[in-house]
Amino acid sequence: MAADSAGPTVETTSGTVRGRRARDVDVYKGIPYGAPTGGAARFAPPSPAAPWAGTRDCAAYGPSCPQPDRGGIEGIESLDEPPDMSEDCLVLNVWTPGPAAPGVDRPVMVWFHGGGFSSFSGSSPLYDGTALCRRGDVVVVTVNHRINVFGYLHLAELGGEAFADSGNAGMADLVLALGWVRDNIERFGGNPGNVTIFGESGGGAKVSVMMGMPGAAGLFHRAVAQSGTHLHAWSPERATANARRVLDALDLGDDQVDRLRDVPVDDLVAAHLKAAARRGGRVSFGPVADGRALPREPWKPDAPACSADVPLLISSTRTETTLTVGGADPSLFSLADDAAVVDKLHRWLPEGASAGVVAGFRAIHGEVSSSELFFLITSDLYARGPGWAQADRKSAQAGAPVWHCELTWDTPVAGGKWMSPHTLDLPLVFDNVATVRSFAGRSEAAFAVSNQMAESWLAFARHGDPSNDAVPAWPAYTADAPTTMLFDVEPRLAADWRRAERDVLAGLPLVEVNR
Repeated sequence: MAADSAGPTVETTSGTVRGRRARDVDVYKGIPYGAPTGGAARFAPPSPAAPWAGTRDCAAYGPSCPQPDRGGIEGIESLDEPPDMSEDCLVLNVWTPGPAAPGVDRPVMVWFHGGGFSSFSGSSPLYDGTALCRRGDVVVVTVNHRINVFGYLHLAELGGEAFADSGNAGMADLVLALGWVRDNIERFGGNPGNVTIFGESGGGAKVSVMMGMPGAAGLFHRAVAQSGTHLHAWSPERATANARRVLDALDLGDDQVDRLRDVPVDDLVAAHLKAAARRGGRVSFGPVADGRALPREPWKPDAPACSADVPLLISSTRTETTLTVGGADPSLFSLADDAAVVDKLHRWLPEGASAGVVAGFRAIHGEVSSSELFFLITSDLYARGPGWAQADRKSAQAGAPVWHCELTWDTPVAGGKWMSPHTLDLPLVFDNVATVRSFAGRSEAAFAVSNQMAESWLAFARHGDPSNDAVPAWPAYTADAPTTMLFDVEPRLAADWRRAERDVLAGLPLVEVNR
C-alpha cells in the first residue's frame, strides 16, 4: 500500500488512491471495488472492498481471475494475462483528463473485456483508455471480474441456498463495479448520470446480459455490443450438468459441493480443463437464467423490459470468423471449392441445410473464393444473425432507439489474409492504432477508420446517438427501415444491408455461442 509521493490522488469510498499522470491523462490502475472472493467467499455474491488506511498506490494493473493459458497470436498485441492471477481480482482501472471541475460534464465509458465468459481481463494494452479519454474528454473504466468456474459455476441445484447465486457471480461482480462507478466516478471527473457500458466479443455478450438484469437498472444509460450479441442464457438444468462434470473431474459427488470452496485454485482450473477435455473441449460457462439475478433469458423471446430506456449500438466485422474459426484451423484459408464449404458447414447448420445455404451465398457473392464464402456465411451465423435479432427485438420494443453498424474495411496486415477479423475493431474504437500491434496495422486507412469509429462511439456515449461529422447522417435502425453504417475508408450508410443473405438464412436456428 505504500505510495509514491508523486501523482494525482482521489478519495474513494474505500480510501485514497494515487495514480500517475501521463500524456495529459490521470491513470489509476488496480483499484479494488470488491473484497477478495476466495475461501468462504468463493461462488458467493461479491462484497464491497474493505476500507484501507493511508494512500493506496494504483500505478499497476491488479490481478486477473485465474484461468488457463490460451496463448497469443503472432504479430498481434498480446491478449495474454499478466502473470499475477488471483481470486482477489475485483479491481478496475480509470483513465480521466482530471478531477471534477465547475462546468465539466464528462461521459463515463465502462469497458467489459472479451474472452467469452472464461478468459482474459480488462488489463490488455488494447484496452488502454488514454487516447479515447483525450480525444473525447471522457472517463474510461475497465474492469476485472470472476470468469469461468469462478464466476459461472451453477451450484444452486446441488448446494442449496448457500450457492444460490453462484451461476451469475461474474455478472454480479460487474453490477458491483457499476455501483462503484455510481458512487465514486464524479470524484474522478465523470458524470455518474451518463454511463455507457461497452464491450467486444465476450464483453459484448456481458453487455447484452447486463441489459436483462433488473439489479443493474439505472446503473448505466447507454450500451454497445461489439461482435458479441448474447440472446440466451444457460438453463439451470444444463448449467447443473456442467457443474457435475467439474465435480466429477475432482472426484467429488453431488453431496460434496461445500468442499469446492477448499479446492486449490490451480486444481479448480485444471478440473475445468479436464471436464472440457472429456467432452471434446465443449464444457463452457456463462450466465444462468436462475430466476434471481437473471429472471429469464435476456433477449428471448423479446427485448428485456428492464433496459427499455437504454439506447443500444450493435456492431460486427465483415469476416468475424477469419480469427474465431480460421485462427484455429488454417486449412479454412485454402478451401478448394464450394463442396469443401458445404462439408465445413455441417457443424454450423442443421443436417441437409449446408448445400442450399452455400448455393444461395454463391449467387449473391459471385467470384469470391470458397474460403471467403465460408467466412462470410459463418460470420453471419456467428455474429450478425444474433445481432440482427437483437436489433429487431430492441426496435420492436419501441423504447429507446437502436443503431446498427458493420466494420467492412479489410486490413492489409499479413497480406490481407485476415480480411476483417474479430477484434479488428478494438484498436480502432479505442483510438490505439498508433500505440499497439494489432490486426489494424498503422496505415493511413487504419487511422481514417479509427477516426470514424472512435468519434461514433464517443458521440453515442455523450448523447445516446452515434451521429457525428466523421460519418454520413446516421438514422436509428427500425424494422421498417433497417439501416446499417458501414465503416470503411469511405464510410457509407446502407439500407437493408445484407437482406439477400438474411433471406437465405431465414428459418434456420440462430447459432448460440457458449452453449
